[in-house]
Amino acid sequence: MQVLDEDTHGYHFHVMRRALDVIDAQGPSVSLDELASEMNMSPAHFQRVFSRWVGVSPKRYQQYLTLGHAKALLENRFTTLQTAHEAGLSGGGRLHDLFLRWEAMSPGDFARKGEGLTIYWGWFDSPFGPALVMGTDKGLCGIGFASECTEAEAMLDLQSRWPDASYIEALDRLAPWVRSAFGQTKGDVPLFMIGAPFQIKVWEALMRIPSGHVTTYSEIAEFIGHPKAVRAVGTAVGRNPISYLIPCHRALRKSGGLGGYHWGLPVKRSILAWESARAEA
Repeated sequence: MQVLDEDTHGYHFHVMRRALDVIDAQGPSVSLDELASEMNMSPAHFQRVFSRWVGVSPKRYQQYLTLGHAKALLENRFTTLQTAHEAGLSGGGRLHDLFLRWEAMSPGDFARKGEGLTIYWGWFDSPFGPALVMGTDKGLCGIGFASECTEAEAMLDLQSRWPDASYIEALDRLAPWVRSAFGQTKGDVPLFMIGAPFQIKVWEALMRIPSGHVTTYSEIAEFIGHPKAVRAVGTAVGRNPISYLIPCHRALRKSGGLGGYHWGLPVKRSILAWESARAEA
């Protein structure tokens, strides 16, 4: 696994992930000293780790990690996709000022399940734990997280989407895109979407949700012109292969519930909290 630099080392995520469990068990009123003790860290060290990782104090971050945060986001940071599109927010609200450009595989090529396609892969540390990153010559085509599953399960999951492709480990080839994707450098991150036409419509809609904001599955269905296809939209969101960059974590249920997340709900909560904290820092 390649470590990009200290700021995104998976250590910070694992500390935060353990803190999330403590907050769920003891409530958001748990003190800094109590959290630090549970992490086997001094309060000062714990505060430094959190402040460096997310840009806010642990006390403030606790508010973002609570189970009610998704509902609060929906009440206060709900994005109507049509409005966001017309206002140009899909560009201005991109994570880390990234310039994301994308193209999609043709339906015919998709039907061949990756036959004749070379996919490069590598494991990287990310702000959200170990990340399996895959890409073609045209751009990144897959990002998965292994904090809630094994690395072997994550690899099998992504490979099963394109079973007839050829896979080559190539960390150095992918590293520049990964650095930009996780905010280490500012640069172009090309994406290569491999999916069915309906899925790609849904993924393109997800790309229009600004960082720090959320929308609902029903809003996505309206935006793509299939208002009654909420269940199908939810399935397409769950099949998004390029997690984080195609922000399926920003899609919530109408009730404010988190809904599902392919790589585990703790990861979804963590990404939403991380984005909210950075948006308000």
